[in-house]
Amino acid sequence: MACTFSSVDQVYKEAVDAFLKEFGGTPEAAACAPGRVNLIGEHTDYNEGFVLPMALPMVTVVVGKKNGSDICRVVTTCEAADAPLKAEFFAPSKDPPKPGTPKWANYVKGVLANFKAKVTGFDAVVASSVPIGGGLSSSAALEVAFYVFLEALTGHKKGKETDKALTCQKAEHDFAGMPCGIMDQFIAVLAKQGNALLIDCRSLDYTLIPLNDPDIVILITNSNIKHELTGSEYPSRRRQCEMGAAALGKKSLREATVQDVDVLRAKNAEEVVKKRVRHVTGEIERTKQGADALKNGDYEAFGKLMVESHNSLKVEYEVSCPELDQLVELALAVPGVLGSRMTGAGFGGCTVTLLNKDSVGKAIEDISKSYKGTASFYIVTASDGAREIPVKK
Repeated sequence: MACTFSSVDQVYKEAVDAFLKEFGGTPEAAACAPGRVNLIGEHTDYNEGFVLPMALPMVTVVVGKKNGSDICRVVTTCEAADAPLKAEFFAPSKDPPKPGTPKWANYVKGVLANFKAKVTGFDAVVASSVPIGGGLSSSAALEVAFYVFLEALTGHKKGKETDKALTCQKAEHDFAGMPCGIMDQFIAVLAKQGNALLIDCRSLDYTLIPLNDPDIVILITNSNIKHELTGSEYPSRRRQCEMGAAALGKKSLREATVQDVDVLRAKNAEEVVKKRVRHVTGEIERTKQGADALKNGDYEAFGKLMVESHNSLKVEYEVSCPELDQLVELALAVPGVLGSRMTGAGFGGCTVTLLNKDSVGKAIEDISKSYKGTASFYIVTASDGAREIPVKK
């Protein structure tokens, strides 16, 4: 059976209730930002390639108000976050924020440090329906929700939407130690209901891709194997991609093709570098083809590209794991399933499956019965990006 998740209004109410309990009174500003699922285009964003994510109906909500001091106090209701669930630090107007513990607060501090207006002390509460550690970008949802909250709190709303995403990306780089690409923040800011978003991570151009066929379902399956991205796996793969681009004399792997693997072979490049280049160059091409397939309503073609993507992530990029592989294999065995792949950085987290509406029940039943772990299922639709929430007095 698919899991239910809280609506935006329900998450907002949870945050407001927690604010009243923790700080007294009612908040004066509120905002939300969505999690995301990447349909195709994995580990291409930091290689200046293309990605094709969509925003989820699961959101992170931030509520709060100024407290008349130079202290910022932030509480999260997310029990899966690392302890303590309350962080207290000086406002940027008093002393620049510095990374520390708890880790979840570093995303908040990073946004504060890079926000382009004076911020004095405030009290705030974070609540979320985005699963933490599931590869659905709970971190970017927090960053972007907090940025929009600061806009509402300070009245400073200047600048382009893309600049907002870049600021939140910088926060994650500098304060969370995570050298992520731009995809997660971009989709959290720019998403529109009923559409995926094709993002060119080199030019930062983007195109809305309709994804609203009522007979087609996006099913997210959480392996419930959690991962933390600040280990060595992600940075090492990024370095290997940079090594491949350098060996080819190119600025990034966006400028390379699958045929360039032969060039690396002639240069006696390391096998692991050739594998990374093979994945990235192939995935960039698959993502462009996938966007065209969705535009044309060719879901079978898109599904085949998803399977190719997963196999490449498993074999060439080596970021899958037995649990994700099993979830994909079980999904693909169900009639009416068009495609399935791991999504997110890998090493656990979720798969995303494209299937006919009439096959959803059978897919969930069969996967639940045979998966060696305990999976969670979410039926999701392409949803809106970050926005301010009118505060209910």
